[in-house]
Formats: sequence, C-alpha cells, structure tokens
Amino acid sequence: MIELRPFNSLGAADHGWLDAHHHFSFAGYHDPKRMHWGNLRVWNDDIIAPNSGFPPHPHRDMEIITYVREGAITHEDNLGNKGRTEAGDVQIMSAGTGIRHSEYNLEDVTTKIFQIWIIPTRAGEAPSWGAKPFPKGDRAGHFVTLASGYDNENDALPIRTDARVVGATLKAGETAEYPLGKERKAYLVPATGAVQIEDIRVNARDGAAISDLDVLRVTAIEDSEIVLVDAA
Repeated sequence: MIELRPFNSLGAADHGWLDAHHHFSFAGYHDPKRMHWGNLRVWNDDIIAPNSGFPPHPHRDMEIITYVREGAITHEDNLGNKGRTEAGDVQIMSAGTGIRHSEYNLEDVTTKIFQIWIIPTRAGEAPSWGAKPFPKGDRAGHFVTLASGYDNENDALPIRTDARVVGATLKAGETAEYPLGKERKAYLVPATGAVQIEDIRVNARDGAAISDLDVLRVTAIEDSEIVLVDAA
C-alpha cells in the first residue's frame, strides 16, 4: 500500500520567521487520519528565516532527528552541548528523561530542515545529543543509514527506538532498493526532485506512507535527494 500525501495537503503554519508544514498532526494542525505512521510521530518541513529560530524549550521521551536540507542549524542545550549542523548533515537528540534546548538559524541565508520525531522504545535514560556529516556523494545511487536504533550499524547516529532513518541521492533514471519487510511501515519524502514508487509519482516535499512491501523500489524521475523512515 502506498498513500501519497501531496505537499499542498499538509498542515501549514506561517509564523513569519518560520514557514512550517506538517506531515502529521502537530501543534494547531490536527487530522485524526494523520496522527502517526507506526512509531513515526512527527515529520515537519520547516523553513527558518535568517537569524531566527526556536528559543529554549523542553522535550522528553522522544527521539528527534533533524535533517538539514539547506543552510545550517545551531543547537545548544542545558547539558552543555553546542553544535552547528549544515546541509547534508544530520543531528539527533534523545530527549530521554528531559532536555531543554534551542535551535537557531544563525546564518545570513534561509535554512530548510526536516525534523522527524520517533516514539522511543527505551525510556528512563539520560538525554543525549549528537551530529554527523553524511556527504551526499556517499549516498549516490543507494540508501545509506543516517540514524538507527540497531546496534550493528556503527556508522549511523544512534537512536533509542525500533526504527531507522536512511537517505539516498539518485540521478534521473536510477533505481534504489530498500529491504523493508511487510511487517514494517515506511515514510518517504524527497527533499528535492521527484521519484516513482510502483505507479505513483512523489514530488519534492510530498510524503508517501508505505506498507505491505517486502522490497521498496524507488526510481528517480529527476535528480533527487530522498529521506526515508523505516518504522515499527
């Protein structure tokens, strides 16, 4: 099953400094049919104006993955972590028993991110934060794991949940396969370009909710940058 969620059907909120689109119910946007997809709870498409951002605020019991599409985001938290994550890189935050952080675009250009929240399978642990570069060239033509809840994927950022975040960059005409499994759910969003899954076209910033597929085959219609969550 593949359910296309066109970008223009997403929840939206324009705060001036923040142009946000929500693939799932979030803040003032509520859709009972889009509460979650497996343990994937939030996928926000955020465009953040220069020299603005999210002031300090708390989180707990959530795995939060930030995929930077353009620009850069600067994180600071009450644990003393501080870091700048730029386009193509990924940061993760395991909120655990509680963390307070800020996320600012300190650049002179617009920053575009996907922020993904996944419900944890391990609770009661101390919060943590990390970031890592994932060069787009290393993802050319195939999927690479960016964040994972599985111990045998040491190159990926660790998250405390039964899920995996993967990415790929495909040239027009290229096909990449991902071994999903019929018991799993996947949610795919092209950051750029357009792809085809079976007979369905998925344009940039559209969402595709996928289930009941042993192997997911994605073919690029245009040069494309793809992010996928494999969820329980």
